Amino acid sequence: MYIELYYQNRFCMVEKELQHLIQGCKKQDRQSQKLLYQVLHGFAMGVCLRYAHNEHEASEVLNDGFFKAFTNIERYDDKLPFKPWLRKIMYHAAIDYYRAGLKWANREDLEKLNPVMYEASVEQKLSYDDLLNMVQRLPPTYRMVFNLYAIDGYSHEEIGGMLGIGTGTSRSNLYKARLKLQQMLSQPQSLIVLLIWKYKTEAFKRLAVNEMLHSKFGRL
Repeated sequence: MYIELYYQNRFCMVEKELQHLIQGCKKQDRQSQKLLYQVLHGFAMGVCLRYAHNEHEASEVLNDGFFKAFTNIERYDDKLPFKPWLRKIMYHAAIDYYRAGLKWANREDLEKLNPVMYEASVEQKLSYDDLLNMVQRLPPTYRMVFNLYAIDGYSHEEIGGMLGIGTGTSRSNLYKARLKLQQMLSQPQSLIVLLIWKYKTEAFKRLAVNEMLHSKFGRL
């Protein structure tokens, strides 16, 4: 109870400080923009890494996302928490990056998807970084659908609207993404479901940790 109250109070403190920076950003204050970028860099990067092929791509998505956030910050409703709004901006930046590279989407190099052999206790042996690496190795279309559906909870109808594909295509891409993960792991589908749950849990945990590490606000 006391721990929950502590985090609720801390959240309020962080939001108040963020709102102060956001007001500065709305006035095009460069220092406020710089501080907001620094404070939320880890949080945003945690989102971008899941959608990108590597850290370089994630950095490009992140910078594009912050540019969109700063240029559209007048649309942000001050009555709502800022981080969910920024997370959506990063989703859309990743989608724009994906669309820009669509001409490469069909060039799958299946040789690069060699199975990775693990012991029977693979769910205990694999770290989040291992799972992230495998998701990043998925073809762009599969990676986008997998993250949007399995991790971030969007429906196939919503994903179809975001990516400009049919709901059937979205379902097919999700199935193929899971199949390729299964091929990389050489493990049964039942274990893939468990690993997806582990990946999702750790992804959100890391977002929280990155927020704490990079935030300069809400200190004890």
